[in-house]
Amino acid sequence: MFDYMMTAEQIKLRDEAREFVKSIPRELILDMDAERVQFPREFLREAGKRNLLGIRIPKEYGGRGLRWVDDIIVAEEMGVASYSLACLWGVGGDIVAEAIVEFGEEELKGEIVIPLLKGEVCAAECLTEPRGGSDFFGSTTKARKVGGDWVITGQKRFIVGAEGADWFMVYAVTNPDAPEHERISCFMVPRTKGVETKYIYGLMGVRGGGAGRLILNEVKVPERFALNGINGGFDVFVRNMIPERLGTSAMTIGSVRPAIEIATRYTSRRKAFGQPIANFQAVGFKVADSVMLLDASRAMVYATARAVDSGTVHPGRVRRMISETKKFVTESAWTIANNCMQVMGGIGYTNIYPLERILRDIRLALIWVGTNEIMDLIIQHEWYKEYLRPETAQISRNVEMDAPNADKEEEKVFE
Repeated sequence: MFDYMMTAEQIKLRDEAREFVKSIPRELILDMDAERVQFPREFLREAGKRNLLGIRIPKEYGGRGLRWVDDIIVAEEMGVASYSLACLWGVGGDIVAEAIVEFGEEELKGEIVIPLLKGEVCAAECLTEPRGGSDFFGSTTKARKVGGDWVITGQKRFIVGAEGADWFMVYAVTNPDAPEHERISCFMVPRTKGVETKYIYGLMGVRGGGAGRLILNEVKVPERFALNGINGGFDVFVRNMIPERLGTSAMTIGSVRPAIEIATRYTSRRKAFGQPIANFQAVGFKVADSVMLLDASRAMVYATARAVDSGTVHPGRVRRMISETKKFVTESAWTIANNCMQVMGGIGYTNIYPLERILRDIRLALIWVGTNEIMDLIIQHEWYKEYLRPETAQISRNVEMDAPNADKEEEKVFE
């Protein structure tokens, strides 16, 4: 994040995160990408020891009790070492922990959140199913009440951290005959009888994060494990879209930042035709464009974080801003990664430099936590709703009338 916008406390927080990221063993990153390590539990344990999990979670549960503008600072730094590590950091400390604090019973907060933020246990969020990704309401995982408990059956896939998770945040249909917004519940499910995970994916990138399939076979959980109560899962889902998409945006900036740094160092030293290739506009302009996109991405993330923190921005506008930010940042990062590989030529396509891993990792950002096509749908929907409200039309000058023949109503034909 922009250092000139940080307070002294935020700079200190950033430096704490940077020191932690510098301490991550090179061997761990290489082993994760080679899938010799499937789940880096020690990374989360160390982050917990340093109080770098749950930046926005209240101190009483082990977090720092800070705001989104602080969270995005840490998220960017976490992305620098590895997108896989950043994803794991965000899933437990940002997404699952916040959902429990916001919607869970007090007993559940002590049982899960406190050890989660210490790095003693790990958690995963379970949304995507074999028959559906973007279709949240089309969930086929079901839960039925048996006595005082609920019995869950179904499957989830592409679950980040599935291999190492001790707790799973699972959405299941509990009232199939109800309207969409009232038919789904969100349960915290421990790794217990009937819970099975399978590491079966050959991922293009973001490896070593334990992404797998979750199989739930008649898994019994008490009703107190339902966040926001039975049939209240939609509200949990909507709230989770903030840390999922805004957190993804911030960590994506961090993950692609090294590509620019590597390309800048390389092109300032590599010579052709008797001079550094950075002097050639075909090279230097691509780096310049990349820096511009990175700065613009940071600006969007910061503005959106401020909007969420304010508590005064209309939920529809927040939803639009988060969707715009996720789409813009992830597409910009993809362009940046390609630009940086291009200016380095053939050597950028090898594993001499980590650009090829960064490129593979960043590609997921355009897909997960809601594809960018879904972001377009949300942006379109929320913008039209916002702009076409009667009160919106009264806010600013009606420039439509500032045309010579604006009064020719017979020329304004709409159907």
